This record gives sequence, C-alpha cells and structure tokens, in this order.
Amino acid sequence: MDANTIRQKFLDFQVKNGHKIIQPAPLVLEGDPTTLFTGSGMQPLLPYLLGKEHPLGTRLCDSQPSMRLQDIEDVGDPRHTTVFEMLGNWSLGDYFKEEQIRNFFKFLTEKVGLDPEKIFVTCFIGNEKYGIPKDTEAAEIWQKVFSEAGVEAKIAEIGTAEAGDKRGIKPGERIFFYDDHENWWSRGGGCETTPIGDPCGPDSEVFYDFGDDKQDVEKYGLAHPASDGARFMEIGNSVFMQYKRNEDGTFSELEKKNVDFGAGLERITAASIGSFDVFKISLMKPIIDKLEEISGKSYDNNTDEMRVIADHIRGAYLLAAEGLVPSNKAQGYAMRRLLRRAILRALDLGISDNFLAEIVPIVASNYEELPDSILTHREMALEVMLHEENAFRKTLNKGLKELRKLTNSHKILDGKDIFMLQDTYGFPFELSVEECYREGIELTEGYREEFEAALKEQRERSQTASKGMFKGGLEDHGEMTVKYHTATHLLLAALQKLVAPDICQRGSNITADRVRFDFNLDHKMTPGEISKVEEQVNEWIKADLPVVFDEYDKKYARDTLKAHGQFWDKYPEKLKVYTIGDFENPVSREVCGGPHVEHTGVLGKFKIKKEESSSAGVRRVKAVLE
Repeated sequence: MDANTIRQKFLDFQVKNGHKIIQPAPLVLEGDPTTLFTGSGMQPLLPYLLGKEHPLGTRLCDSQPSMRLQDIEDVGDPRHTTVFEMLGNWSLGDYFKEEQIRNFFKFLTEKVGLDPEKIFVTCFIGNEKYGIPKDTEAAEIWQKVFSEAGVEAKIAEIGTAEAGDKRGIKPGERIFFYDDHENWWSRGGGCETTPIGDPCGPDSEVFYDFGDDKQDVEKYGLAHPASDGARFMEIGNSVFMQYKRNEDGTFSELEKKNVDFGAGLERITAASIGSFDVFKISLMKPIIDKLEEISGKSYDNNTDEMRVIADHIRGAYLLAAEGLVPSNKAQGYAMRRLLRRAILRALDLGISDNFLAEIVPIVASNYEELPDSILTHREMALEVMLHEENAFRKTLNKGLKELRKLTNSHKILDGKDIFMLQDTYGFPFELSVEECYREGIELTEGYREEFEAALKEQRERSQTASKGMFKGGLEDHGEMTVKYHTATHLLLAALQKLVAPDICQRGSNITADRVRFDFNLDHKMTPGEISKVEEQVNEWIKADLPVVFDEYDKKYARDTLKAHGQFWDKYPEKLKVYTIGDFENPVSREVCGGPHVEHTGVLGKFKIKKEESSSAGVRRVKAVLE
C-alpha cells in the first residue's frame, strides 16, 4: 500500500470515529526559541493538551510533516530520516485507553492489512518511588484485543532496555513492561525529570516484527521491542496523560485525562509492504530509482549515499515549498546543509553535474496531496533549490582552486588551513580531507584537533554575537534598541506602500546601533526606491505619530483590524497588536510582542546605509537612526 493511501485511510477512519481534521502546522517555526522546526504532531497541540479548549472540540486528528535534524547523522540506516510525517489523533478529556487501543489495532489490521501476529506492544512498568502503579489497565486491554483476533499475548516484565538485550523474548510473549526511560511521557523525559505542574503519563508503543533474521545479536543483543536492532520497528505510540506533577514532587491523577497519539506514516507504510527499509516505500523509492538511473549504480551497493540524498532532498523540498530559502542563519542554514550534504553524497556516486532538476519534480509529485495551506510556494521550490545547487557547485570549484594554492605555498596542510577553506569558501571539511588523500597532499598528524579548536572558537564567537536572537530579533530591551524596533515597523510599512504590497519580513536583527531587516523581493531596490522609502519613514517620524497596542481575539485582529501577521495558524487566540498612527487609518498595524516607543517623534532621522541580497528572492536592508 502506498503512503498517500494510508494517510487518507487514517484520516477517513478517524473522521468516522468522530474526530475533526485539523490543518497541519508549517515545518518552519518563526520566533519559537525552543526549536527550529515542527518536530512532532503533538507540538502544535501542546496548549490544548495543557488545558486550553480547542475550537474544533475534543476529538482531533491530522497528518503533520515533521523534521528532526538531530537524526541527521543517523540517516543512512534503513529507518532514520530527518523529515517524516506523523499521523496523529487526540482525545481532550473524551475517550481514554480502551477506545484508543482498540481503534489503533483496528486501523492497523483492518484498514492497513497488517498481520496481527506481527504486532507487539509495550506498557509502563510503574515507578515505586513515586507511587505510580504499573499500567495493568492498558496491558489487559491489549490482551483482550489480541485474544479477540485469535493471537496469544503473554505479558513479560522487562524493566530496562539493557535487561531486554540480555533476556530477549520467550514464546507467546507479546506485551512487554518497560521503565520510564521507554514508556513514560513528559516534557522533561522520565518521572524524575517531569516538570512541576505538567501533565504526564504512561505510554503504550506498538512495534512491527520484521523477523528474527533481521536482528544483529552480536551488535545489539537478543531481540525485544525496545532493542536498537532491526527486528522490531516502532510504528505508533499512545500517550495516556493521566497524571500531573505536584509542587512537592509527587504525582496525582488528573480529573480530565487526554490521549496523545502519533504514528509514523513512513514506518506504517514500510510495514504494509513487509520491508524494514523505509526507503523502499512510495515516498522514497521513485527517488532511489532515478538516482540509480542517473548514476548507473545500484541501490544495494550504495545504500548509504542514496538514502542520504533521497532524505535530504525530500526535506529541502518541503522547506522550499513553504517559502524558506537557503541562508547562513537558523532554518535557512539547516536547509542549506541538507542540500549541500545531498550534493556531496551525489559526488560520491560519481554524479558531478547538476541533478536536482531530475529529482525535485519526483518529490513534488509525491507530496501533491499535502495541503496548500502549508506548501504555499510549490511553484518556487525547484527554482530556489536549483539556485543553491549552482551556487554550491561554484563554491566547490573555488574551494578546490584555493586548496591547490595552499599546497603550492606549503606542502603540508594543518587543521587551520582546512578550517579556513570551510569558513571562508564554504569548502566542507570532509571534502578537503578527501581531496588531500586523492591528490597525495600531506596533512599534519593532529589536523583534526587543530580544526576542532578553530571550529570551537568560531562557535563561541557566534554564540556571543547571536545572544538574544530569539527575543523577537532584539538584542536587548534598551532605549535605542526599542527605537530601532519601532523604526522597523515603519520600514516594513514603507516597503509595502512604495515597493510591493506583498512584502513580508523574512528575518531581522535589531541592536542598539542599527537594524538589519530581511524581506522578500525579486529584484534589487533601485536608488529611487531606497530614497522614497527613506523619505516616507522620516515623514512618519516627523509627524510624531502615536504608537499604541491592545490585545485582541485573533479572528478580530486578522479579519476586522487587518493587522499584518505571517503566522496566523501558530498565533494564540489572544494576541497583542501594535498600531502606529490614526487608529481608523493607520500607517502600520502589526501583530507584535513589543516593546515600542510611545510616539514616533523620538526616533530621530532614519537612514538606509545598505541594500543587498540576503539569499535567493530575499533582500536585506541595514539602516540607522541618526
């Protein structure tokens, strides 16, 4: 069964059971200090799991594209990907364990067609220290469900994953109890680290058995569901939020209990075709087939390279289709890293020419069924990715020339030389080393440690420079920084009025000395445009316009006040709106957390010092108040 079919079957199944479909959140998170990307289906639902009422009711479902770059180094094995899709359903104080367990089992066996004999589950063993009992309720429900399907389901108490590596499983065992490292959910991890006041609870994970021959016993120990080996693959997890942590560190039961369920679309699809390799499913295999055609090499002999390329291009496409462009900052840098890693792996396959034009349309076709509400820039995605591919090819060529210059000036290279090539020319460390070996260029014995030292120093400088980057783009809340913040609102309003009405902020960095403002625009600003924008901002400053704010319902702010905002799906239901000028006919009205000056006359003279390209389709203005 293909992934698009399974996604639709899941949503249809949940709707039939009384759930309302919610629109997925964008992958790209702006202004969230905790993470760069949406990393799970639960992430956008957290306020409602914490007690806020959802406008669509108590039964919700969705299919949420997610990205976890912490897995980037693991891509290359059969199941790790940086981007994946999470099928989710939630009960907000509605049904609980019985209905959740029965429905997921029914979906897997009746709608997807999985063999119940290949399904194994885990439950929470309890925590004596905190008085949290073993989740016998969930285990007993699973026993009944398996029994009704004619499947023997003995219960085994394992405890830790390490104990399972030594014990393995015994005939007839199908339900396994593990500790809070495996089967407990809280925002802080295990019981000990659950935050005070937070909802939390046991979870029940579902695994698919691909066969005992898939387990590398020498490397991973005996097979059991929580093993790192390849026999069992987790395909879904039901979190039962039934406790909260009290001020004194103890746990008590919640009156209103929630279910938070997530299942990996890619993994369920892999189980449906009986393959423990997720790169053989419909969202991946067409990409792999094209790579085999382009390179003339087989997937079986080049699995690592082809998996990395397929995963990374897929992730970069979704980001590009959401309107992100590669850059050297935050999410844009992550996107750039995905694309460049893919291009480097293509070089390993002998693909030295541009190839994204042949791959990206395949990825785009695979995701035609994702909603336009998140993939708002589909038509631009290929162009953005091709631009980055061309730029990186030039970088590689330039880096090779500089590498040869270095070898001509001194025959032995050290880590600082390699760091300079990466830092100045974007020439990757691995490629420098590879070229040195290929060309017979000698490297000093501790080149990697000198390189690491230089990289560490750069990171420390970067951390210092970016201190406070998630405070709305403000370095601090000092007097001059606040003035620049208000001037930035005037700048955006002037750009929208005089250059293009659809201009939006693509990033900002505001200090006590200047504002740096990035915005979407497909051409370099002319001197005339720059001059007019400057004049307009200064006219508004001279007019000494009032700057006021108030809190409004989101719908009223968007539909009635016509406030400017980019992330309406992510904004809370109550939000702060700043208005500059006459309230009925404002100069600027934006969703913003503040702070701002009280009237524009205190800002001084506004001067644009520089206008330049930030990345493809994005311009950057640097301006000061004199």
